[in-house]
Amino acid sequence: MLLSSVVGGLVVAAVGTGLITTGVIPLDHDNETTPSAQTSQSNEESVASSDVVQTLSSEDDATSIQQAIQQNTEAVVGVSNIQNTSLWSESEASGTGSGVIYKKEDGKAYVVTNYHVVEGANELEVVMANGDKVQAKLLGGDELSDLAVLEMDGSKVKQVANLGSSSSLEVGQTVIAIGNPLGTEFAGSVTKGIISGLNRSVEMDLNSDGQADWTTEVIQTDAAINPGNSGGALINANGEVVGINSMKIAQEAVEGIGFAIPMDTAKPIIQQLEENGHVDRPFIGISAVALSTVPERNKQQTLKLGEDVTDGVVIAQVQVNSPADEASLKKYDVITKINDHAITNMMDLKQYLYGSTEIGDKIEITYYRDGQKQKTSLTLGEQNQEQSQQQ
Repeated sequence: MLLSSVVGGLVVAAVGTGLITTGVIPLDHDNETTPSAQTSQSNEESVASSDVVQTLSSEDDATSIQQAIQQNTEAVVGVSNIQNTSLWSESEASGTGSGVIYKKEDGKAYVVTNYHVVEGANELEVVMANGDKVQAKLLGGDELSDLAVLEMDGSKVKQVANLGSSSSLEVGQTVIAIGNPLGTEFAGSVTKGIISGLNRSVEMDLNSDGQADWTTEVIQTDAAINPGNSGGALINANGEVVGINSMKIAQEAVEGIGFAIPMDTAKPIIQQLEENGHVDRPFIGISAVALSTVPERNKQQTLKLGEDVTDGVVIAQVQVNSPADEASLKKYDVITKINDHAITNMMDLKQYLYGSTEIGDKIEITYYRDGQKQKTSLTLGEQNQEQSQQQ
């Protein structure tokens, strides 16, 4: 039985394997295939000239968009992930992305970017709009939300972005993506599009075991988002940042499908990362795998389950002194419900805990041990860095 340790923090890895819930479509954060040209044919009927109207945007609209861009161009920066720190060679960036300066205070400036942009870095460097490079410190990163916060010297910062709200976004609304596609050579590139969809669900495989670990809700846009745009700003026509660009679909048959983390989702996470360095979430203290991945023979011989038990998660490890340990849960126990919510896999378990419970809540767990249905209660703890590989 393959042991799958589940990441306990809350999106999206640098080149994470993604699945779209509406179909199996490869996602790509920073690697992109070049789409082949395709011809689209449609039957068109002739229309009278009186039915044809001009659809040119007004000068006022263009001016508004230009002003929105000007409010943010210097607040969107490059972020270099430096991993080669050998004494015998020059340090080089192993990857570059984008970031948004959202705050300047007490001589320091704060940058929000994607977790996958800074993952594994030995050093971090912020590249300003004018090309100046400033060393940055990682205050905290969160893999599930794909967000990270950096701190840097604020003496060279002249502009700070205005973080807006994503709650009032509507499909068809104009949005603008600002970032550094393909690195600093095209720094500050601007692309314009619309909101193509809201509340899109994207499944993420964070530990590359072929199983989805988390589902995140994102904004869909057709504004071009290319490698290097990750962590950049998605702004509205008023110049407010409404999303953090995160990923796109990279498939030859697909064009113009990019995704951004909604700002209303990002704001509380940014605050926790800045203040605490991590995101506080409820914690049980187990590693587990979906029952559906266990061979039928082991379900009967080892777990002693009847044919009526088809869904749940099998505990592979219980952390000592955790809530699960205190509730006397053991290896090979099969959890089928938390409170009255059915659990089919670890993603179900995390989504229910993170969305419907809080640290300190008392929950009831329904489980099977040696084929016998049992129940126990436990009080949810608070996850810390040492517990990041368990739930």
